[in-house]
Amino acid sequence: MRVIVHGGAGGEPRAPESRQAVLDDAADRGVTESTPLDAVVRAVEVLETSPRFNAGIGSAVQSDGTIRTDAGVMTDDGRAGAVCSMESVEHALAAARVVLEETPHVLVSGEHARSLAGEYGIDTDVDLWSERSRERWESESPPEGPAGEQLDWIEEHFGDTSSRTPEDHDTVGAVAVEEGQVAAATSTGGRWYALAGRVGDVPQLGAGFFATDAGGASATGAGEAIARTGVARSAVGHLANGDDPEIAATRAIDELDALTGDSAGVIVADADGTVGSAYNSDAMQTSVATDSPSAGDTA
Repeated sequence: MRVIVHGGAGGEPRAPESRQAVLDDAADRGVTESTPLDAVVRAVEVLETSPRFNAGIGSAVQSDGTIRTDAGVMTDDGRAGAVCSMESVEHALAAARVVLEETPHVLVSGEHARSLAGEYGIDTDVDLWSERSRERWESESPPEGPAGEQLDWIEEHFGDTSSRTPEDHDTVGAVAVEEGQVAAATSTGGRWYALAGRVGDVPQLGAGFFATDAGGASATGAGEAIARTGVARSAVGHLANGDDPEIAATRAIDELDALTGDSAGVIVADADGTVGSAYNSDAMQTSVATDSPSAGDTA
C-alpha cells in the first residue's frame, strides 16, 4: 500500500511542524488499511478531526454563520460518491463513501446527505467550531440579511487574497494505491467568506478528485478555478498519456495558472504507486507512507 496525503494549498502555515506531524500520522494510519478505499477514508478522517486543517473540525464558516462540509471519493473502477453542504458532519468523507457504496448516485446534498450519513452510523451532530474559527468569525462577519444584501461584502472578501490568513488552506485529501488498485479522496469545510450554500470543487467529480486505472489525484486551492479547469481529471489524464506523477501534477497546475491565474495544488499517484505533487501557492504540505520500500518514489 502507498498513501500520499495533503493538508491544503495556501499561505505559509503557522506551526508547520505540528501540521506535518498530523499529516504524517494520517498517512501512517492509512497505509495500514487493507484496500485503497479504506486507506483514503482512514487517512482523511485523521485530518478531519484535527482543527489545524480546513475539513471537519475547524472548517471555514459561510456567510450565514454556518459550517458546511463537502467531500468526494472515487476508485479506479469508476465508482464515485460525494456529498456537499452538510451541517454538523465531521467525517464528510465517510458520508461520501456511503453514497459510493450504498446508492446508485454520485452526489447527494444538504440535509438529505446528512440524513443518509446518520442512517449508516456517522455522527451528524458534531460541533465543528474550533476556538480559532470562532475568534475569526466574531472578529469580522458578513452583514446580516438576505443574500442580495451580502453579495457586495462577499465579493470583496471572498476574492481578496490580502484578507486570507495562514490558516486558509483549502481542503485535505489523499490518494492510495495497492497492487494497481487506486482510490482518491478530498474533504473540505469550504472557503471563508463564501455565500451560504456555496459549493466548491471538492465534491465535483473530476475537479477536486478523480481516479482511473491509470492513477488518482486530489486537488486543493481556489475552488472555482479548480472546478472550471478540472484539475484532478487533468492530472490523471496526463498519467494516462504517459507522464510520471510529478510531471502530471505540474502540468495540471500550470494549465490552471495559465487559464485562471489562481492558485492550487494537487497530489497524484499512478497505478504503480509512484507519487508526485505540485502547487503554485505559497505552501502545500504533504506526507507519504508505504508498507513496502519498493512501492514507488516519494513526492
